[in-house]
Amino acid sequence: MTEEKMELGGVGTSLVASDTKKAPVKPLNTFERLVQPCLAEMVGTMFFVFIGCVSVIENVETAGRLQPALVHGLAVAVLVACMAEISGSHFNPPFTMAIYLCGGMKRYMVVPYLISQLIGGVIGASMSKVMTSKDNYAKAHGAAFTILQSDEQLLGALFGEMAMTCLVTTVVLLGAVNAKSSSPMVPFMVGCTVIINVLAGGDVSGTCLNPARALGPAILANYWTYHWVYWVGPITGGLVAAALVRLLLGDRKTRLVMK
Repeated sequence: MTEEKMELGGVGTSLVASDTKKAPVKPLNTFERLVQPCLAEMVGTMFFVFIGCVSVIENVETAGRLQPALVHGLAVAVLVACMAEISGSHFNPPFTMAIYLCGGMKRYMVVPYLISQLIGGVIGASMSKVMTSKDNYAKAHGAAFTILQSDEQLLGALFGEMAMTCLVTTVVLLGAVNAKSSSPMVPFMVGCTVIINVLAGGDVSGTCLNPARALGPAILANYWTYHWVYWVGPITGGLVAAALVRLLLGDRKTRLVMK
């Protein structure tokens, strides 16, 4: 790895692995090391939430779950590929927590990343409200997750959010943090996993998998019914994924036991 990538590794693990040799570069300055990664997390989350919300609000009935699934997955792939070398392209609080727990970033950047992602989610949701029609926005509750309407749905939705977030977080950790399984295909892999999850679980929980994606629309639409599910499920799933990699699936450097 180059000196530049090693320096970035102290901020947030890149989701794009590369073996390309580059000429030595100057160490990152304070702005590039501390401020720019947080700005990238905010901007990346902002555009992800913006595009995702618009796809739900303006969803064509004949497209069903396919339209939001493709939009969310392709948006993730593009944004990860573009900003991986700046911040690591987390754009999701459970990703940040899991990457930190697996040794992929410094502790002092965790809280700034989380705050940047949540702010980006609110800005993105605001942008979607400006762009979409009032009737469609009201009908879709600003793309807040409204599929949960009774306690009978609760267990399945909560488990779904946890399991599906665990899946996509495991892909991130094995593809970007774990040296033995790292791959330059990570943007594609993560995007495809998001598409698969939305298609599989959209009718059960809405497939949020990201508290930043849930918070912005909830604030703008003032819709909080079962909102906690979209925090507890994804965060738990991210922690389970981190445990799997740290204890069982990681290489000797990442794994804590049975080295």
